[in-house]
Amino acid sequence: MSEAFDCAKCSESLYGRKYIQTDNGPYCVPCYDNTFANTCAECQQLIGHDSRELFYEDRHFHEGCFRCCRCQRSLADEPFTCQDSELLCNDCYCSAFSSQCSACGETVMPGSRKLEYGGQTWHEHCFLCSGCEQPLGSRSFVPDKGAHYCVPCYENKFAPRCARCSKTLTQGGVTYRDQPWHRECLVCTGCQTPLAGQQFTSRDDDPYCVACFGELFAPKCSSCKRPITGLGGGKYVSFEDRHWHHSCFACARCSTSLVGQGFVPDGDQVLCQGCSQAGP
Repeated sequence: MSEAFDCAKCSESLYGRKYIQTDNGPYCVPCYDNTFANTCAECQQLIGHDSRELFYEDRHFHEGCFRCCRCQRSLADEPFTCQDSELLCNDCYCSAFSSQCSACGETVMPGSRKLEYGGQTWHEHCFLCSGCEQPLGSRSFVPDKGAHYCVPCYENKFAPRCARCSKTLTQGGVTYRDQPWHRECLVCTGCQTPLAGQQFTSRDDDPYCVACFGELFAPKCSSCKRPITGLGGGKYVSFEDRHWHHSCFACARCSTSLVGQGFVPDGDQVLCQGCSQAGP
């Protein structure tokens, strides 16, 4: 009489049947699966001993059940992401949760280098200067009406240019004859003294400091021989081809001011009426 060879669970004979040996004895295949097999987290069916089983975060899956929850692509040999307990292939994850590059329209893959500005996202290599078309990277840039410029391109394209040297004004500057100038470029045509913040005048569109303008172009006072510039509200008196500062227009004998008074020319001098009537 042959020795008993039965399933450790259901006690049915295993002679002529497929069985699985365990530390607790042999099991027929149905009893082994019912006792030891894991339940698939997707289909809720047992994962049989002869099935390929996949394990992820305390969950077990049939190979065919381990799929992207959106496109149903098998994830058995594919990179994937878990989002709110749902398994997603990389393509579906990027489409659903990654931003698109504002330049090329392609997905900005998670972990890739990117730049964000004004609610928009770019691949690092797609964020280019609208002028020179070089990547802006971490460089400073200036936005303008949807475009982005590196600082040199923006200055060359939009910054005002000095009326004298034609170079761009990046900061400061002064205005003369409705044109921008570098402060260091606005100098006296005569002595090259900087004129920014100083009182000055011009002749034939050329700027001059008060001193140079007086020496070169202003009429000279017939009394003190100094220039009469008329700047700063200075008043003067003219008679024929002679000129006087208000303070210098006085009787040559008694020094009485003749401003607004009658006077008598006497050669190179002017006299008040009293001194003129008194004779030499």
